[in-house]
Amino acid sequence: MSDLPRKAVTRTAKLAALPLGFAGRATWGLGKRIGGKSAELVAREVQQRTADQLFKTLGELKGGAMKLGQALSVFESALPEEIAGPYRAALTKLQEAAPPLPARTVHGVLAERIGDDWREYFLEFEDTPAAAASIGQVHRAVWHDGREVAVKVQYPGAGDALLSDLAQLSRFARLLGPLVPGMDIKPVIKELRDRVSEELDYELEAQAQQEHAAEFEDDPDVVIPQVVHRSDQVLVTEWIDGTPLSEIIAEGTAEQRDRAGQLLARFLFSGPARTGLLHADPHPGNFRLLPPAEETGRTEDGGPVGSWRLGVLDFGTVDRLPGGLPRNIGDSLRLALEGDAAGVYGLLREEGFVKESIDLDPDAVLDYLLPIIEPTQVEEFTFSRGWIREQAGRIADPRSPAHQLGRQLNLPPSYVLIHRVTLSTIGVLCQLGATVRLRDELEAWLPGFLAEAVETVEAEAEADADADADADADGTEYAEEEGEPEGEPVQA
Repeated sequence: MSDLPRKAVTRTAKLAALPLGFAGRATWGLGKRIGGKSAELVAREVQQRTADQLFKTLGELKGGAMKLGQALSVFESALPEEIAGPYRAALTKLQEAAPPLPARTVHGVLAERIGDDWREYFLEFEDTPAAAASIGQVHRAVWHDGREVAVKVQYPGAGDALLSDLAQLSRFARLLGPLVPGMDIKPVIKELRDRVSEELDYELEAQAQQEHAAEFEDDPDVVIPQVVHRSDQVLVTEWIDGTPLSEIIAEGTAEQRDRAGQLLARFLFSGPARTGLLHADPHPGNFRLLPPAEETGRTEDGGPVGSWRLGVLDFGTVDRLPGGLPRNIGDSLRLALEGDAAGVYGLLREEGFVKESIDLDPDAVLDYLLPIIEPTQVEEFTFSRGWIREQAGRIADPRSPAHQLGRQLNLPPSYVLIHRVTLSTIGVLCQLGATVRLRDELEAWLPGFLAEAVETVEAEAEADADADADADADGTEYAEEEGEPEGEPVQA
Protein backbone atom coordinates (compact mmCIF):
# COMPACT_ATOMS: atom_id res chain seq x y z
CA MET A 1 0.00 0.00 0.00
CA SER A 2 1.69 3.17 -1.19
CA ASP A 3 -0.76 5.64 0.30
CA LEU A 4 -4.06 5.92 2.10
CA PRO A 5 -6.76 4.33 -0.09
CA ARG A 6 -8.22 7.54 -1.50
CA LYS A 7 -11.13 6.45 -3.67
CA ALA A 8 -14.32 6.90 -1.72
CA VAL A 9 -15.89 3.83 -3.31
CA THR A 10 -12.94 1.66 -2.20
CA ARG A 11 -12.98 2.95 1.37
CA THR A 12 -16.77 2.73 1.56
CA ALA A 13 -16.68 -0.87 0.38
CA LYS A 14 -14.09 -1.79 3.01
CA LEU A 15 -16.11 -0.14 5.79
CA ALA A 16 -19.35 -1.68 4.59
CA ALA A 17 -17.68 -5.09 4.76
CA LEU A 18 -17.42 -4.81 8.55
CA PRO A 19 -21.12 -5.24 9.41
CA LEU A 20 -21.70 -7.49 6.39
CA GLY A 21 -18.80 -9.65 7.46
CA PHE A 22 -20.25 -9.88 10.95
CA ALA A 23 -23.56 -11.12 9.53
CA GLY A 24 -21.74 -13.66 7.38
CA ARG A 25 -19.79 -15.01 10.33
CA ALA A 26 -22.99 -15.27 12.36
CA THR A 27 -24.45 -17.45 9.58
CA TRP A 28 -21.20 -19.48 9.49
CA GLY A 29 -21.46 -19.92 13.26
CA LEU A 30 -25.03 -21.16 12.99
CA GLY A 31 -23.87 -23.76 10.48
CA LYS A 32 -21.11 -24.89 12.84
CA ARG A 33 -23.63 -25.27 15.68
CA ILE A 34 -25.91 -27.34 13.48
CA GLY A 35 -22.83 -29.42 12.66
CA GLY A 36 -22.35 -30.26 16.33
CA LYS A 37 -19.95 -27.65 17.78
CA SER A 38 -20.88 -26.13 21.16
CA ALA A 39 -22.45 -22.66 21.16
CA GLU A 40 -19.68 -21.30 23.43
CA LEU A 41 -16.88 -22.54 21.18
CA VAL A 42 -18.57 -21.24 18.04
CA ALA A 43 -19.23 -17.84 19.64
CA ARG A 44 -15.57 -17.54 20.61
CA GLU A 45 -14.46 -18.36 17.07
CA VAL A 46 -16.91 -15.86 15.56
CA GLN A 47 -15.79 -13.10 17.94
CA GLN A 48 -12.12 -13.77 17.27
CA ARG A 49 -12.65 -13.63 13.49
CA THR A 50 -14.60 -10.39 13.91
CA ALA A 51 -11.82 -8.88 16.02
CA ASP A 52 -9.23 -9.86 13.42
CA GLN A 53 -11.26 -8.24 10.62
CA LEU A 54 -11.89 -5.15 12.74
CA PHE A 55 -8.16 -4.56 13.21
CA LYS A 56 -7.27 -5.41 9.62
CA THR A 57 -9.85 -3.06 8.11
CA LEU A 58 -9.46 -0.13 10.51
CA GLY A 59 -5.68 -0.44 10.56
CA GLU A 60 -5.30 -0.54 6.79
CA LEU A 61 -7.65 2.38 6.21
CA LYS A 62 -6.03 4.53 8.91
CA GLY A 63 -7.84 7.88 8.83
CA GLY A 64 -11.17 8.11 10.61
CA ALA A 65 -11.65 4.35 10.64
CA MET A 66 -8.55 3.78 12.72
CA LYS A 67 -9.33 6.84 14.85
CA LEU A 68 -12.66 5.24 15.74
CA GLY A 69 -10.86 2.02 16.64
CA GLN A 70 -8.57 3.91 19.01
CA ALA A 71 -11.51 5.73 20.61
CA LEU A 72 -13.40 2.47 21.16
CA SER A 73 -10.40 0.62 22.54
CA VAL A 74 -10.43 2.52 25.84
CA PHE A 75 -14.03 1.45 26.48
CA GLU A 76 -13.56 -2.30 26.05
CA SER A 77 -13.21 -2.72 29.83
CA ALA A 78 -16.91 -1.82 30.17
CA LEU A 79 -18.00 -4.73 27.96
CA PRO A 80 -18.83 -8.22 29.24
CA GLU A 81 -15.71 -10.39 29.33
CA GLU A 82 -17.05 -12.86 26.78
CA ILE A 83 -17.33 -9.97 24.32
CA ALA A 84 -14.32 -7.91 25.39
CA GLY A 85 -11.83 -10.77 25.46
CA PRO A 86 -11.55 -11.48 21.73
CA TYR A 87 -11.49 -7.78 20.84
CA ARG A 88 -8.93 -6.69 23.43
CA ALA A 89 -5.77 -7.82 21.71
CA ALA A 90 -6.90 -6.57 18.29
CA LEU A 91 -8.00 -3.15 19.56
CA THR A 92 -4.85 -2.72 21.63
CA LYS A 93 -2.79 -3.17 18.47
CA LEU A 94 -4.47 -0.06 17.08
CA GLN A 95 -2.98 1.97 19.93
CA GLU A 96 0.60 1.18 19.02
CA ALA A 97 0.92 0.09 15.40
CA ALA A 98 -0.70 -0.07 11.97
CA PRO A 99 0.46 -1.10 8.49
CA PRO A 100 3.11 1.56 7.66
CA LEU A 101 3.55 3.75 4.61
CA PRO A 102 6.57 2.86 2.45
CA ALA A 103 9.78 4.85 2.90
CA ARG A 104 9.53 6.57 -0.51
CA THR A 105 6.19 8.12 0.45
CA VAL A 106 7.59 9.36 3.77
CA HIS A 107 10.65 10.80 2.02
CA GLY A 108 8.37 12.61 -0.43
CA VAL A 109 6.44 14.29 2.41
CA LEU A 110 9.68 15.34 4.13
CA ALA A 111 11.08 16.78 0.90
CA GLU A 112 7.86 18.68 0.20
CA ARG A 113 7.40 20.07 3.74
CA ILE A 114 10.99 20.58 4.97
CA GLY A 115 12.88 20.86 1.69
CA ASP A 116 14.84 18.73 -0.75
CA ASP A 117 17.77 18.98 1.64
CA TRP A 118 15.73 17.48 4.51
CA ARG A 119 18.41 14.86 5.24
CA GLU A 120 20.79 17.64 6.31
CA TYR A 121 18.54 18.24 9.31
CA PHE A 122 19.23 14.74 10.60
CA LEU A 123 22.35 12.83 11.55
CA GLU A 124 20.29 9.62 11.37
CA PHE A 125 16.78 8.77 10.15
CA GLU A 126 15.10 5.37 10.52
CA ASP A 127 12.88 4.54 7.55
CA THR A 128 10.97 1.90 9.49
CA PRO A 129 8.34 3.72 11.58
CA ALA A 130 8.47 3.35 15.35
CA ALA A 131 4.70 3.85 15.63
CA ALA A 132 1.72 4.45 13.36
CA ALA A 133 -1.49 6.20 14.27
CA SER A 134 -4.71 7.39 12.67
CA ILE A 135 -3.41 10.29 10.54
CA GLY A 136 0.37 9.97 10.74
CA GLN A 137 3.29 7.76 11.64
CA VAL A 138 6.37 8.38 13.78
CA HIS A 139 10.00 7.76 12.80
CA ARG A 140 12.92 7.71 15.17
CA ALA A 141 15.84 9.95 14.19
CA VAL A 142 18.79 11.97 15.45
CA TRP A 143 18.55 15.75 14.96
CA HIS A 144 21.54 17.65 13.60
CA ASP A 145 22.46 18.81 17.13
CA GLY A 146 22.65 15.22 18.39
CA ARG A 147 19.26 15.03 20.11
CA GLU A 148 17.18 11.90 19.62
CA VAL A 149 13.88 12.94 18.10
CA ALA A 150 10.50 11.62 17.00
CA VAL A 151 9.50 12.70 13.48
CA LYS A 152 5.74 12.66 13.00
CA VAL A 153 4.75 12.58 9.33
CA GLN A 154 1.13 13.09 8.28
CA TYR A 155 -0.22 10.59 5.75
CA PRO A 156 -0.77 12.08 2.28
CA GLY A 157 -4.49 12.58 1.79
CA ALA A 158 -5.18 12.12 5.51
CA GLY A 159 -7.62 15.03 5.68
CA ASP A 160 -9.89 13.83 2.89
CA ALA A 161 -9.67 10.25 4.13
CA LEU A 162 -10.53 11.26 7.68
CA LEU A 163 -13.65 13.18 6.65
CA SER A 164 -14.72 10.49 4.19
CA ASP A 165 -14.29 7.69 6.72
CA LEU A 166 -16.20 9.44 9.47
CA ALA A 167 -19.04 10.34 7.11
CA GLN A 168 -19.33 6.70 6.00
CA LEU A 169 -18.94 5.33 9.52
CA SER A 170 -21.71 7.65 10.70
CA ARG A 171 -24.04 6.07 8.13
CA PHE A 172 -23.00 2.59 9.24
CA ALA A 173 -23.07 3.39 12.97
CA ARG A 174 -26.22 1.40 13.61
CA LEU A 175 -24.87 -1.60 11.72
CA LEU A 176 -21.54 -1.37 13.56
CA GLY A 177 -23.35 -1.98 16.85
CA PRO A 178 -22.63 -5.74 16.90
CA LEU A 179 -18.88 -5.06 16.71
CA VAL A 180 -18.90 -3.38 20.11
CA PRO A 181 -22.18 -4.37 21.81
CA GLY A 182 -23.59 -2.03 24.42
CA MET A 183 -22.11 1.18 23.00
CA ASP A 184 -23.79 3.95 21.03
CA ILE A 185 -21.10 4.63 18.43
CA LYS A 186 -22.73 7.51 16.55
CA PRO A 187 -22.03 10.28 19.15
CA VAL A 188 -18.39 9.16 19.30
CA ILE A 189 -18.11 9.53 15.52
CA LYS A 190 -19.82 12.95 15.60
CA GLU A 191 -17.33 14.31 18.10
CA LEU A 192 -14.38 12.90 16.14
CA ARG A 193 -15.66 14.75 13.07
CA ASP A 194 -15.90 17.99 15.07
CA ARG A 195 -12.18 17.74 15.88
CA VAL A 196 -10.87 16.90 12.39
CA SER A 197 -9.45 20.31 11.46
CA GLU A 198 -7.58 20.68 14.76
CA GLU A 199 -5.97 17.26 14.58
CA LEU A 200 -4.77 17.83 11.02
CA ASP A 201 -3.10 21.12 11.99
CA TYR A 202 0.39 20.25 13.25
CA GLU A 203 1.05 23.92 14.00
CA LEU A 204 -1.76 23.90 16.58
CA GLU A 205 -0.51 20.59 17.95
CA ALA A 206 3.02 21.95 18.29
CA GLN A 207 1.73 25.00 20.14
CA ALA A 208 -0.30 22.91 22.60
CA GLN A 209 2.59 20.51 23.19
CA GLN A 210 5.10 23.31 23.75
CA GLU A 211 2.80 24.99 26.28
CA HIS A 212 2.60 21.71 28.20
CA ALA A 213 6.34 21.10 27.88
CA ALA A 214 7.15 24.55 29.30
CA GLU A 215 4.78 24.13 32.23
CA PHE A 216 5.90 20.58 33.11
CA GLU A 217 9.61 21.10 32.35
CA ASP A 218 10.76 20.58 35.95
CA ASP A 219 7.89 18.34 37.04
CA PRO A 220 9.13 15.22 38.86
CA ASP A 221 6.14 13.11 37.77
CA VAL A 222 5.16 14.10 34.22
CA VAL A 223 7.43 14.31 31.16
CA ILE A 224 6.40 16.23 28.02
CA PRO A 225 8.77 16.15 25.00
CA GLN A 226 9.96 19.55 23.75
CA VAL A 227 9.07 20.62 20.20
CA VAL A 228 12.19 20.72 18.00
CA HIS A 229 10.80 21.65 14.57
CA ARG A 230 7.36 22.22 13.10
CA SER A 231 5.98 22.55 9.60
CA ASP A 232 2.82 21.67 7.76
CA GLN A 233 2.35 17.86 7.98
CA VAL A 234 5.68 17.28 9.78
CA LEU A 235 6.31 17.66 13.51
CA VAL A 236 9.66 16.92 15.18
CA THR A 237 9.79 16.52 18.97
CA GLU A 238 12.25 15.14 21.47
CA TRP A 239 12.21 11.36 21.75
CA ILE A 240 11.26 9.77 25.06
CA ASP A 241 11.75 6.12 25.89
CA GLY A 242 9.54 4.22 28.25
CA THR A 243 7.04 1.40 28.40
CA PRO A 244 3.77 1.97 26.52
CA LEU A 245 0.77 1.95 28.83
CA SER A 246 -0.73 -0.85 26.73
CA GLU A 247 2.18 -3.07 27.87
CA ILE A 248 1.68 -2.03 31.49
CA ILE A 249 -1.98 -3.00 31.11
CA ALA A 250 -0.99 -6.39 29.67
CA GLU A 251 1.89 -7.36 31.94
CA GLY A 252 2.87 -4.56 34.33
CA THR A 253 3.51 -5.07 38.03
CA ALA A 254 1.03 -3.89 40.65
CA GLU A 255 3.45 -1.05 41.52
CA GLN A 256 3.63 0.07 37.89
CA ARG A 257 -0.14 -0.12 37.42
CA ASP A 258 -0.89 1.90 40.53
CA ARG A 259 1.77 4.51 39.73
CA ALA A 260 0.61 4.85 36.13
CA GLY A 261 -2.99 5.23 37.29
CA GLN A 262 -2.15 7.86 39.89
CA LEU A 263 -0.14 9.91 37.42
CA LEU A 264 -2.78 9.59 34.73
CA ALA A 265 -5.39 10.99 37.14
CA ARG A 266 -2.96 13.71 38.21
CA PHE A 267 -2.29 14.77 34.63
CA LEU A 268 -6.01 14.77 33.78
CA PHE A 269 -6.88 17.19 36.59
CA SER A 270 -3.68 19.23 36.84
CA GLY A 271 -3.22 19.88 33.12
CA PRO A 272 -6.16 22.29 32.69
CA ALA A 273 -5.32 24.09 35.93
CA ARG A 274 -1.68 24.59 34.92
CA THR A 275 -1.94 25.17 31.17
CA GLY A 276 -5.58 26.03 30.41
CA LEU A 277 -5.60 22.99 28.08
CA LEU A 278 -7.09 19.52 28.44
CA HIS A 279 -5.29 16.67 26.65
CA ALA A 280 -8.28 15.13 24.89
CA ASP A 281 -6.97 11.85 23.47
CA PRO A 282 -6.31 9.66 26.53
CA HIS A 283 -5.83 6.22 24.98
CA PRO A 284 -2.93 4.06 26.23
CA GLY A 285 -0.87 4.54 23.07
CA ASN A 286 -0.32 8.19 24.03
CA PHE A 287 1.34 7.46 27.37
CA ARG A 288 4.63 5.94 28.49
CA LEU A 289 5.78 4.85 31.93
CA LEU A 290 9.34 6.08 32.43
CA PRO A 291 11.82 5.00 35.10
CA PRO A 292 12.94 7.60 37.66
CA ALA A 293 15.29 10.27 36.36
CA GLU A 294 18.01 9.07 38.75
CA GLU A 295 18.18 5.40 39.68
CA THR A 296 19.63 4.65 43.08
CA GLY A 297 19.33 0.89 42.92
CA ARG A 298 17.14 -1.99 41.76
CA THR A 299 14.13 -3.68 43.30
CA GLU A 300 13.86 -7.44 43.73
CA ASP A 301 12.15 -7.81 40.35
CA GLY A 302 14.90 -5.79 38.64
CA GLY A 303 13.01 -2.50 38.37
CA PRO A 304 14.44 0.88 39.37
CA VAL A 305 14.03 2.22 42.88
CA GLY A 306 12.14 5.48 43.07
CA SER A 307 9.08 6.98 41.48
CA TRP A 308 8.09 6.09 37.95
CA ARG A 309 7.15 9.03 35.71
CA LEU A 310 4.43 9.46 33.08
CA GLY A 311 5.43 10.45 29.56
CA VAL A 312 2.64 12.12 27.55
CA LEU A 313 2.49 12.20 23.75
CA ASP A 314 0.19 13.51 20.99
CA PHE A 315 -1.41 16.88 21.66
CA GLY A 316 -3.33 16.93 18.38
CA THR A 317 -6.66 17.12 20.20
CA VAL A 318 -7.03 19.47 23.17
CA ASP A 319 -9.90 21.29 24.82
CA ARG A 320 -9.15 24.92 25.59
CA LEU A 321 -10.16 25.75 29.17
CA PRO A 322 -8.57 29.12 30.07
CA GLY A 323 -9.91 28.97 33.62
CA GLY A 324 -9.19 25.28 34.12
CA LEU A 325 -11.93 22.71 34.56
CA PRO A 326 -15.34 24.33 35.22
CA ARG A 327 -15.87 25.04 38.93
CA ASN A 328 -19.39 23.62 38.72
CA ILE A 329 -17.90 20.15 38.34
CA GLY A 330 -16.14 20.48 41.68
CA ASP A 331 -19.19 22.11 43.28
CA SER A 332 -21.49 19.33 42.08
CA LEU A 333 -19.14 16.59 43.29
CA ARG A 334 -18.76 18.21 46.70
CA LEU A 335 -22.52 18.69 47.14
CA ALA A 336 -23.21 15.12 45.99
CA LEU A 337 -20.75 13.76 48.56
CA GLU A 338 -22.45 15.91 51.20
CA GLY A 339 -25.82 14.40 50.20
CA ASP A 340 -27.24 17.77 49.14
CA ALA A 341 -29.64 16.52 46.45
CA ALA A 342 -31.34 19.91 46.00
CA GLY A 343 -27.99 21.70 45.64
CA VAL A 344 -26.73 19.23 43.04
CA TYR A 345 -29.98 19.41 41.09
CA GLY A 346 -29.89 23.20 41.12
CA LEU A 347 -26.38 23.26 39.67
CA LEU A 348 -27.29 20.72 36.98
CA ARG A 349 -30.26 22.83 35.92
CA GLU A 350 -28.14 25.98 35.97
CA GLU A 351 -25.51 24.41 33.69
CA GLY A 352 -28.06 22.90 31.29
CA PHE A 353 -27.68 19.24 32.26
CA VAL A 354 -31.41 19.33 33.04
CA LYS A 355 -33.43 21.29 30.49
CA GLU A 356 -36.02 23.81 31.62
CA SER A 357 -38.81 21.74 30.09
CA ILE A 358 -37.97 18.70 32.26
CA ASP A 359 -38.65 18.15 35.97
CA LEU A 360 -36.78 15.41 37.81
CA ASP A 361 -36.74 14.21 41.41
CA PRO A 362 -33.52 15.62 42.99
CA ASP A 363 -33.15 12.54 45.19
CA ALA A 364 -33.42 10.27 42.14
CA VAL A 365 -30.73 12.32 40.39
CA LEU A 366 -28.45 11.95 43.41
CA ASP A 367 -29.09 8.19 43.50
CA TYR A 368 -28.14 8.08 39.82
CA LEU A 369 -24.85 9.90 40.44
CA LEU A 370 -23.58 8.33 43.67
CA PRO A 371 -22.48 4.95 42.24
CA ILE A 372 -20.64 6.72 39.39
CA ILE A 373 -18.69 8.97 41.76
CA GLU A 374 -17.83 6.15 44.16
CA PRO A 375 -14.06 6.58 43.52
CA THR A 376 -14.27 10.10 45.03
CA GLN A 377 -15.94 8.92 48.24
CA VAL A 378 -12.92 7.09 49.67
CA GLU A 379 -9.25 7.89 50.25
CA GLU A 380 -8.18 5.37 47.62
CA PHE A 381 -10.14 3.33 45.11
CA THR A 382 -9.26 0.26 43.06
CA PHE A 383 -10.59 0.67 39.53
CA SER A 384 -11.54 -2.61 37.88
CA ARG A 385 -13.24 -4.00 34.80
CA GLY A 386 -15.92 -5.46 37.07
CA TRP A 387 -16.75 -2.08 38.57
CA ILE A 388 -17.07 -0.27 35.24
CA ARG A 389 -19.12 -3.13 33.76
CA GLU A 390 -21.49 -2.83 36.71
CA GLN A 391 -21.89 0.91 36.07
CA ALA A 392 -22.32 0.45 32.32
CA GLY A 393 -24.86 -2.33 32.86
CA ARG A 394 -26.87 -0.24 35.34
CA ILE A 395 -27.13 2.70 32.94
CA ALA A 396 -27.53 0.68 29.72
CA ASP A 397 -30.29 -1.66 30.96
CA PRO A 398 -33.61 -0.27 29.60
CA ARG A 399 -35.40 -1.73 32.63
CA SER A 400 -33.19 0.19 35.07
CA PRO A 401 -34.41 3.44 36.71
CA ALA A 402 -30.90 4.79 36.06
CA HIS A 403 -31.39 4.20 32.32
CA GLN A 404 -34.73 6.01 32.30
CA LEU A 405 -33.34 8.97 34.24
CA GLY A 406 -30.17 9.15 32.15
CA ARG A 407 -32.23 9.52 28.98
CA GLN A 408 -33.76 12.71 30.39
CA LEU A 409 -30.43 14.35 31.19
CA ASN A 410 -28.66 16.58 28.69
CA LEU A 411 -24.96 17.13 27.93
CA PRO A 412 -24.20 20.82 27.20
CA PRO A 413 -21.80 21.41 24.28
CA SER A 414 -19.11 22.91 26.51
CA TYR A 415 -18.94 19.68 28.50
CA VAL A 416 -18.90 17.15 25.65
CA LEU A 417 -15.13 16.79 25.39
CA ILE A 418 -14.59 16.93 29.16
CA HIS A 419 -17.17 14.16 29.52
CA ARG A 420 -15.49 11.91 26.94
CA VAL A 421 -11.98 12.50 28.31
CA THR A 422 -13.12 11.69 31.84
CA LEU A 423 -14.88 8.50 30.74
CA SER A 424 -11.91 7.46 28.60
CA THR A 425 -9.48 8.03 31.47
CA ILE A 426 -11.67 5.99 33.81
CA GLY A 427 -11.70 3.26 31.16
CA VAL A 428 -7.89 3.20 31.10
CA LEU A 429 -7.73 3.16 34.92
CA CYS A 430 -10.02 0.14 34.89
CA GLN A 431 -7.86 -1.56 32.25
CA LEU A 432 -4.87 -0.96 34.53
CA GLY A 433 -6.74 -2.23 37.58
CA ALA A 434 -5.01 0.62 39.40
CA THR A 435 -5.50 1.64 43.02
CA VAL A 436 -5.62 5.44 42.94
CA ARG A 437 -5.93 8.19 45.53
CA LEU A 438 -8.32 10.17 43.36
CA ARG A 439 -9.47 12.51 46.13
CA ASP A 440 -5.89 13.77 46.52
CA GLU A 441 -5.90 14.95 42.90
CA LEU A 442 -9.38 16.48 43.14
CA GLU A 443 -8.48 18.38 46.30
CA ALA A 444 -5.29 19.70 44.72
CA TRP A 445 -6.57 20.64 41.27
CA LEU A 446 -10.39 20.69 40.89
CA PRO A 447 -11.95 24.10 41.60
CA GLY A 448 -14.89 23.94 43.99
CA PHE A 449 -14.19 20.46 45.34
CA LEU A 450 -12.95 21.74 48.71
CA ALA A 451 -15.30 23.92 50.75
CA GLU A 452 -12.44 26.24 51.82
CA ALA A 453 -11.54 26.84 48.19
CA VAL A 454 -15.18 27.62 47.43
CA GLU A 455 -15.27 30.32 50.13
CA THR A 456 -12.18 31.95 48.63
CA VAL A 457 -13.68 31.90 45.13
CA GLU A 458 -16.97 33.31 46.40
CA ALA A 459 -15.12 36.14 48.12
CA GLU A 460 -13.27 36.91 44.89
CA ALA A 461 -16.55 36.78 42.94
CA GLU A 462 -18.13 39.19 45.41
CA ALA A 463 -15.20 41.57 44.97
CA ASP A 464 -15.57 41.33 41.20
CA ALA A 465 -19.28 42.05 41.51
CA ASP A 466 -18.51 45.17 43.53
CA ALA A 467 -16.03 46.26 40.89
CA ASP A 468 -18.65 45.68 38.16
CA ALA A 469 -21.15 47.77 40.13
CA ASP A 470 -18.63 50.60 40.35
CA ALA A 471 -18.05 50.31 36.60
CA ASP A 472 -21.79 50.44 35.94
CA ALA A 473 -21.98 53.58 38.05
CA ASP A 474 -19.43 55.10 35.69
CA GLY A 475 -21.70 54.36 32.76
CA THR A 476 -19.98 51.19 31.53
CA GLU A 477 -22.28 48.76 29.73
CA TYR A 478 -21.78 45.06 29.22
CA ALA A 479 -23.06 42.99 26.30
CA GLU A 480 -24.78 39.73 27.12
CA GLU A 481 -23.00 36.61 25.89
CA GLU A 482 -24.64 34.78 23.05
CA GLY A 483 -26.42 31.66 24.34
CA GLU A 484 -24.93 28.25 23.62
CA PRO A 485 -26.83 25.78 21.47
CA GLU A 486 -28.64 22.99 23.19
CA GLY A 487 -26.60 19.91 23.97
CA GLU A 488 -27.16 16.23 23.40
CA PRO A 489 -28.53 13.46 25.62
CA VAL A 490 -26.11 12.26 28.31
CA GLN A 491 -27.20 8.70 27.52
CA ALA A 492 -25.19 8.97 24.30
